[in-house]
Amino acid sequence: MVLVGLHVSGRFHPALLVAVATFGNVLGACINWLLGRYLLHFQDRRWFPVKQQALERATRHYNRYGLWSLMLAWAPIIGDPLTVVAGFLRTPFWLFTLLVLIGKGGRYALLVGLF
Repeated sequence: MVLVGLHVSGRFHPALLVAVATFGNVLGACINWLLGRYLLHFQDRRWFPVKQQALERATRHYNRYGLWSLMLAWAPIIGDPLTVVAGFLRTPFWLFTLLVLIGKGGRYALLVGLF
């Protein structure tokens, strides 16, 4: 909603808005990948960003659809757990970043293009 609001205001270049939104969200996904890769043994802690049930659901989804499911990293509820699972399952970081970048960037470009 913020992205669309900033775009509709006409005060910012659309490509800049898409780039900043994409960069910020991909950076967040990379942090989740690192959590999955290195810190999953802390999953029982209250501060851990993904609940056990969501992690199990994301693991099933990831195993069923494979790497391409990372294109849905922007989706509410399943996006963050998918990125944690990708780290846990040791998806190569460069491939993870590329797929998440395409998915999130495509979503923001579409939102800006529609409005």
